[in-house]
Amino acid sequence: MSYLPQLASLLPMTLAFWRGCPLHRSCLIVLAWLWFASNASCLAQQPGIWVNSGEDKVTREDTRLLDGKEVVNSVWNGETITLSGSRNEVVSFCVIIEAGTSPIKDVQASFRLLDGRAGAQGEQITTRVASRNDFYDFRGRNIELFFIRYLPIRGCSRLAYGHYDERLVPERLQRPHDRNGDASGGWLDRPDHDQHYPDIAVPLELHPKFVVAAGQSQSVWCDITLPRDAEAGLYEGTYRLSWSDGSQDIPVRLRVHPLTLPDLPSAKTMLYISEENINSRFLGQANLDGGPASSIVASEEIIDRYFQLAHRHRVSLITDHVDIGQVQATWDKRLHGDLFTPEAGYEGPGEGIGNNVFALGTYGIWPWKGGGKEAMWANTDQWVNFFDSSNYRTPTSYFLYLIDESEDFETIEKWCRWVKSNPGPGKRMPTLATLPLIDAYEHTPLLSIPASTTGYGITRFWKRAADHYRRAPRQGFYLYNGFRPGSGTLVIEDDGVAMRQLGWTQFKTGAARWFVWEGTYYKNLAGGSIPTKLFSTAHTFGPPEGRDPSLGETGYNYNNGDGVLFYPGTDLKHGDESYGVPAPFASLRLKHWRRGLQDYEYLKMAARANLRSTAVLIQAMIPRVMWEVPVAVEYDPTWARTGISWSNDPDDWNAAVEELSRIILSAREGNASSGASR
Repeated sequence: MSYLPQLASLLPMTLAFWRGCPLHRSCLIVLAWLWFASNASCLAQQPGIWVNSGEDKVTREDTRLLDGKEVVNSVWNGETITLSGSRNEVVSFCVIIEAGTSPIKDVQASFRLLDGRAGAQGEQITTRVASRNDFYDFRGRNIELFFIRYLPIRGCSRLAYGHYDERLVPERLQRPHDRNGDASGGWLDRPDHDQHYPDIAVPLELHPKFVVAAGQSQSVWCDITLPRDAEAGLYEGTYRLSWSDGSQDIPVRLRVHPLTLPDLPSAKTMLYISEENINSRFLGQANLDGGPASSIVASEEIIDRYFQLAHRHRVSLITDHVDIGQVQATWDKRLHGDLFTPEAGYEGPGEGIGNNVFALGTYGIWPWKGGGKEAMWANTDQWVNFFDSSNYRTPTSYFLYLIDESEDFETIEKWCRWVKSNPGPGKRMPTLATLPLIDAYEHTPLLSIPASTTGYGITRFWKRAADHYRRAPRQGFYLYNGFRPGSGTLVIEDDGVAMRQLGWTQFKTGAARWFVWEGTYYKNLAGGSIPTKLFSTAHTFGPPEGRDPSLGETGYNYNNGDGVLFYPGTDLKHGDESYGVPAPFASLRLKHWRRGLQDYEYLKMAARANLRSTAVLIQAMIPRVMWEVPVAVEYDPTWARTGISWSNDPDDWNAAVEELSRIILSAREGNASSGASR
């Protein structure tokens, strides 16, 4: 702590006093009491400062360092931040600042340079000073800091995990329970009840000075983008915190592996954003048809910034259905990759790489639906011809989104049959519907892509279906959203590793893409269609119906943060919460998902290097996911009595990635030695 030098300065006087005074023991106690009493106000001002990798969600009420709890972890030894990563990767850490009995005022954070003199041949990783008007211009910004905002957890999510077994609930919200998951107690017996969870990553340029309230903590997140041409080796820098009456410098050590993650993600994703919801918050009007041209231009610029921010996190976006003319006007730059170039204000992972996915008729809203087989033939011909002639530089998956979460298998199969029977090029149009994998296998065999929820089922039947879609030509399956205990979930109060886990599950199951239903669900349709106060409430999905003695605030399908992975920088619906900037902010869950997508790249490289060792590690990290989770009884395969099978400790995941790095590098060294001996 920063008051230690004051204590050290008293040591000589104290020793002399000890030796010379007959009543030294009593006098020393009095002296110590007088010193601490006279400096109590000073000591109360000293913040507790520590660091983690960002996946330990430290709530606003958590002051564990000042409370005397252990904070050492895989990136923080109590003095130094230690990181590692590969070229074209984003590595992160989170600094936590705790206030004691008095607030910490005028807090500022800065971190602008990592120097390679320690082993990377003098190279540097730097950033430029940005303003509130260009923080969304990524050029020259390899180091970014974010002020983290918090949302109150007033009740447990219900849709993301059931409540018949307490082990399904995230550990920090579990009530006392027995080995079978039968719980006792109420909402107040959940350790994190009513606490504020971190989720909104606001660029620090919008909070250049801030206050940490007494008895609370505040997190500042850091993203470091490792350039694709960075020299491998050790880099060092200094992260500086200052406040009204003090400061602290924190050493940072970063080792860059001689590995490079690809620009085109191997782990394919798909996240829907609503242009109407975005326009409503930023421009005050959902539908801009017939409006001034300036509003349409402004909307396109804002939505492009959503695409760039998602691209920065290795995530691909889809929007509502557009016609071919609109694709050429607004989507060509996204699919070719021109939007993700320095000329467009973008640098970082995926530079020059296109969005790689495009949906026709998103959520089943395609304009020729009532036209019969002939309309299906004509329109699919037109679209396939368009994509054939577009010659996008980045391979782009496209499909017709037939219907959303429907059990009308007969109609789905009929539409698929129309497509398959087309005598023209439209017969190559892939079809997609969101339905369980087992239902698609049994009832809609002509469907190209089932996007499957992570529901329960009898393992052997689901595995048979998955094996079929992995092998079948011109077919594949996507995974859709996330539900415990099959996978991590999308909700705010789930563990920080929850969305990181999705990347590992995607790799293990062989899913072609992970589909998240919405990133801009800014109006809760089930809660009265009232625009959600996104910066002050965690509840985003399902109607609030009251309070439950054990669940807290609750309702049918009640979920926290579901559908919101981006926060609007301007909010004309709630002006008191608006920052007035024309760009979105990322959620921490989006950053956690990126971590898992980057882990996927390590898994892929490691599997090529040593498949057996990689498979053993995967099984140790995620023993049972998706349909591997056994159901409680086969005659009713809709529920399971078990908790999650993976660790919620970020250190375990960080250690696993280091092991993957070791597998990859060992294989490369072995190949080099073998080549030299030959």
